[in-house]
Amino acid sequence: MLVLGIESSCDETACAVVTETGRVLSDVVQSQVATHAPFGGIVPELASRDHLKNARFVVRDALSRAGVSLGDVDGVAVTNRPGLVGALLVGVQFAKGLAWATGKPIVGVDHLVGHLVASFLQRDTPHPVPSLPFVALLVSGGHTAIYRVDGLDPSLIRELGATRDDAAGEAFDKVAKLFGLGYPGGPAIDRLARGGRPDRYEWTVPMRGTSSLEMSFSGLKTQIMQHVAKNGVPEGDDLADACASFQAQVTFVLTRKLVAAATREGVRDVVIGGGVAANRELRERVVAACKDRGLVAHVPEIASCTDNAAMIAYAGAVLLGRGVRDDWALAASSKTLLPRATRKGGGAR
Repeated sequence: MLVLGIESSCDETACAVVTETGRVLSDVVQSQVATHAPFGGIVPELASRDHLKNARFVVRDALSRAGVSLGDVDGVAVTNRPGLVGALLVGVQFAKGLAWATGKPIVGVDHLVGHLVASFLQRDTPHPVPSLPFVALLVSGGHTAIYRVDGLDPSLIRELGATRDDAAGEAFDKVAKLFGLGYPGGPAIDRLARGGRPDRYEWTVPMRGTSSLEMSFSGLKTQIMQHVAKNGVPEGDDLADACASFQAQVTFVLTRKLVAAATREGVRDVVIGGGVAANRELRERVVAACKDRGLVAHVPEIASCTDNAAMIAYAGAVLLGRGVRDDWALAASSKTLLPRATRKGGGAR
């Protein structure tokens, strides 16, 4: 089976061709970073316009790189939730047009499910895939949660704990903005943290030492904001130390909660996914922690962490293989299909 995947949930226009085994034949991503960087974040209207402009060319490029024609494809998978509705709508309508013109089946894919199955993708180097059930940390600019995955259908995925406030990736971007590092902030902080001392600043993450699998990153951001207001933006070695101290706190908590979840659930395989899964320190911490506790860590290739269409195509292939089909009523939505257990905000639970 060959599936054409289309992803347009935020600021990446992407298309890929993937087999039902997860082999990636092509994966094309048209980034909009340069468009949004001057604004310090995503401007939804600009994102939608760029998707409109780029979709046709990205799809054509993906088919060309895979060495196939649209007629060779067995189905079309498209992200239809969650995300920026205007951006999603471009991808959904474009996918409907392709499916209608070719008579191919179409299936909508939840973006979060795409990230959870990214470790199944086989790119240049073959690697073992997770065994079900597994515990997964999905960590990005908009989402941070730990799930138990008993199957690749949304009904078989259960949230074990999530952030009560800011997503980890959101905290990275906001702290980077406080430090004057621009957008996107995660890669800049990761790069500077390499040469810094992680114990220089005694910032702490709320809920770091609790037994709960829930998380909170807003307080850490506030501590840094107060530090900058009092002392100014750090420079030179001080900036590297600040980045290292911030990143160490976030990656420690994420790793600790993930491993605790796997231990409680009695699950051997551990997966990370989402844009922050590309963070060097998080990847290293998760691999080391799993090795110490006899767990098996599955860390996707960098290309599979950030928003991409290959993960959407593979998730779609799983659905199509089970006989799932969507009709022309397929709609874009800002809400995920995955049930949420963590209540936002503070207070007693």
